[in-house]
Amino acid sequence: MNRKKKLRIKYKRLREMLTVDEVEEGSLEIANNLLNLPIWGKEYFHLFLSISEKREVDTQGILHILQGKDKHVVLSKADFESGNLTNYLLTDSTVIKVNEWGIPEPVDGIKIEASSIDVVFIPLLVYDENGNRIGYGKGFYDRFLSQCRPDVIKVGLSFFSAEEKFLEVDEHDVPLDFCVTPEKIYNFKNL
Repeated sequence: MNRKKKLRIKYKRLREMLTVDEVEEGSLEIANNLLNLPIWGKEYFHLFLSISEKREVDTQGILHILQGKDKHVVLSKADFESGNLTNYLLTDSTVIKVNEWGIPEPVDGIKIEASSIDVVFIPLLVYDENGNRIGYGKGFYDRFLSQCRPDVIKVGLSFFSAEEKFLEVDEHDVPLDFCVTPEKIYNFKNL
């Protein structure tokens, strides 16, 4: 079994061991720590909606911050056949539905091109001290980030500290600029 696969298994188990209260508290601390990032002059923010069964960082607090700052929030809909994300502007009329994989996503709406997005909040399982990240292995975010502008700010969200450097990084892997945890902000690009 390769190192990526072992790390995926390890961090899925670690997340499964988190209590509901730990997820709630950690998510709130992450949202508060985000206020210290140099991103708030930007306009278009891509946010993922959490899969609570997988104990992902709950992004509701982040959504409230973005709405309170009058930012444009962009949500994605996953196409598992093509492996691509379609991005939609979150509006008062956006309908959110949980798909067959348990992912809350917009049904449809106003499409937003990846090149319009300034900041992307990225779900992940694990990341290293160089900003490399491992997700669920489908490559959705690597494909999506390759369509964004080179200056898009990539912010990972995690309950856990960074691992030491990964042994393997694929050429299509897109590293993070920051990763925000309940205790710390990792700055990989010195932005």
